[in-house]
Amino acid sequence: MAEKRNIFLVGPMGAGKSTIGRHLADELHLDFFDSDQEIERRTGADIAWIFDLEGEEGFRKREENVIYDLTDKQGIVLATGGGSVMNKAVRNRLSARGIVVYLQTTIDKQVARTQRDKRRPLLQNGEPEAVLRELADIRNPLYEEVADYVIDTDDQSARAVANQIISKIGQF
Repeated sequence: MAEKRNIFLVGPMGAGKSTIGRHLADELHLDFFDSDQEIERRTGADIAWIFDLEGEEGFRKREENVIYDLTDKQGIVLATGGGSVMNKAVRNRLSARGIVVYLQTTIDKQVARTQRDKRRPLLQNGEPEAVLRELADIRNPLYEEVADYVIDTDDQSARAVANQIISKIGQF
């Protein structure tokens, strides 16, 4: 039997990685994982608490370990954390183990989609738009570097984006 392929979703917070990933996994009959949720499940603590206790560096180390574990699987859809691409080893791992799809979105959409979400530690400083712009400047080139496909999520439903991904990557 042929090896099942993996699809890894990268992109900024608010791009819809988790929601789109669930639709994609359902359509393709694959298992869905979210690296942030997996970190919370394994530690028994939420991301904000890990950030408070261990800082971003401690969180990123946990994230790298979780992504390495999950990418060992076959036939999964993985929604990665927005900052996971900062780690070159993670980018290389994603590229080597599956198809990487960059879910692109505008800063305005990110602000709208994340404004009520208190579970995003990097946005709790009172200047979320400025933070999102700064992160975009740093991370967007890395998303593009690692991506096999780039899909704009701004004016489409999660289901429509999932279907667009399926049509781009072809049949499994």
